[in-house]
Amino acid sequence: MKGISIYQETKVLVIVIIGALLTAASLNLFLIPAKVLAGGITGIAQLISAMLEPTSFHVSTGLLLLLLNIPVAYAGWIKVGRRFTLYSSISVALTTFFMAIIPLHPLTNDILLNAVFGGVVQAIGSGITLKFGASCGGMDIIAMILTRVKDRPIGFYMFALNGGIILSAGFLFGWRRALYTLLQLYVSIRVVDAIHTSYVKLTAWVVTNKANELQQAISVQMYRGITKIPAKGGYTNKDKDLLMIVLTRYELYRLKQIIKEVDPGAFTNIVETTDVFGLFLRKKE
Repeated sequence: MKGISIYQETKVLVIVIIGALLTAASLNLFLIPAKVLAGGITGIAQLISAMLEPTSFHVSTGLLLLLLNIPVAYAGWIKVGRRFTLYSSISVALTTFFMAIIPLHPLTNDILLNAVFGGVVQAIGSGITLKFGASCGGMDIIAMILTRVKDRPIGFYMFALNGGIILSAGFLFGWRRALYTLLQLYVSIRVVDAIHTSYVKLTAWVVTNKANELQQAISVQMYRGITKIPAKGGYTNKDKDLLMIVLTRYELYRLKQIIKEVDPGAFTNIVETTDVFGLFLRKKE
């Protein structure tokens, strides 16, 4: 089971690397040359870098991105989870690294193409990273914290948080570019929600012989309530336990890993949940 865990974590790390590469490429090849701002902390880093460019204190967007993500990473460590934040921090560091080695050179001079393709490439990197239990840092972490406060699509929060960036783009680069920034953000959140869909609720029914071990592992790592129901195998006629857990699609990947590590022989049925009433997130003790 240790081998399985190492394999799964390696797979997540590879996805994080790919996501960081795509994010860096979207910035250096599309958004920064066209002066179209990206979303979130990256957009803020672009703004600061652009304002410092005429001075002698110019700092690259990549380095600013790394520095601005430090307090966000701390908040994610406390509110979202250590594993999620660790991979997110790795993603930010890799994005900074890739931005340093990818040439700052536009593939096209068409600002519309830069806005659209920059948004799509960045969103694919962010979306696949989120899907595998990490993020590209910055607003992804802030939006993830907000989804746990009030359950709405992560794209909704990302769009709301980026309103200030659109206004800043208008004042700094002109309102024409602000509109292209708005277009880039809209394309980006649509792609992220299509890939990630963390707001979709699922119910996992787990038939297991190791209910206590699974219950403890899930409670510690996911902070979800669990209902344990006595069950009996229809073929074997042996006593078992049925665990019912309601979770988000974002957490499904982690649940699968926990079940594989604790009880690989467990039978799990995942069904989509229309709505939830009552306590959805178990409070930390």
